[in-house]
Amino acid sequence: MNYRGSCHCGRVAFEVEGEIDSALACNCSICQRKGSLLWFVPREKFRLLTPDDAASTYTFNRHVIRHRFCPVCGMHPYAEGTDPQGQAVAAINICCIENIDPAAIPVHHYDGRAI
Repeated sequence: MNYRGSCHCGRVAFEVEGEIDSALACNCSICQRKGSLLWFVPREKFRLLTPDDAASTYTFNRHVIRHRFCPVCGMHPYAEGTDPQGQAVAAINICCIENIDPAAIPVHHYDGRAI
């Protein structure tokens, strides 16, 4: 299935292909503050509809995840990184996807503070 999403103001927009079978809620210092629910997909299944430089980037700790956010409205629609096997992935904030009910998606809790 194809999904469309964006930040609140629309400056950062994307399409993503896949099936949302679950989301991840992480309690690390940034995810807990953002309150995002993350769906991980292979990076090639994610496509920006707006220029890459429309989003700002924030990294912290080990600087391996590029947390992308809109510099205008402040929303964090996605992040980029690599999975444990070294494959490029996108972490989509399902709360930024159009026409889905995030409350209907099973959520798994991840202890990101333990890392």
